[in-house]
Amino acid sequence: MLLYPGFTALDAIGPYQALAGAPGYEFTFVAERRGLVGNGGSFTMEAPMSIDELDQVAVLVVPGGVAAIELAHKGGPLIEWIRAMHANTQWTTSVCTGALMLGAAGILTDVPATTHWYCMDDLRTYGAVPVNERVVEHGKIITAAGVSAGIDMGLLLLEHLAGTDYAQAVQLDMEYDPAPPFQSGHPRSAPPHITAHVKGMYDQMLGRA
Repeated sequence: MLLYPGFTALDAIGPYQALAGAPGYEFTFVAERRGLVGNGGSFTMEAPMSIDELDQVAVLVVPGGVAAIELAHKGGPLIEWIRAMHANTQWTTSVCTGALMLGAAGILTDVPATTHWYCMDDLRTYGAVPVNERVVEHGKIITAAGVSAGIDMGLLLLEHLAGTDYAQAVQLDMEYDPAPPFQSGHPRSAPPHITAHVKGMYDQMLGRA
């Protein structure tokens, strides 16, 4: 799993909880430089390896975050590394705006994909075909929508890696049985004024207001 300053914590932790014990695979966190990587708040994770130490991975997970939008726009070493790793992966995956980093790496051209609802138009600028679904699978590429959808993606990927029974057992162990208190997890169901508020928050944060 690729970490970078400003990643969203649950984008990383959700798939990690599903995938870390996959039989036959060794899970690790990687960053541009090994060491502590902060999410822009009070949460920090450690990457024991740098991108320079890995020339091939079987499974790549790219979490999202507001920072991913800027990283995708700027390009640079992380985007180049994603492009290089994708050439030999069994699976290349993303959560939330991590899809924009895949797009910037040229991985999503003409590929059906999803991301956070706010960034669907951004996804299109990278040549992807935006799909308004929680998880979208196309060939060896799996993209997940915003934040919590990373758990769904992780379990689907785990089924590919270890079989349905194993993935179901992990889901049961996690007690992943969602029953949200509100039906406001997507613009299709959220009250319009809530959607407008959150969109405005992102517009201001990204200088799009």
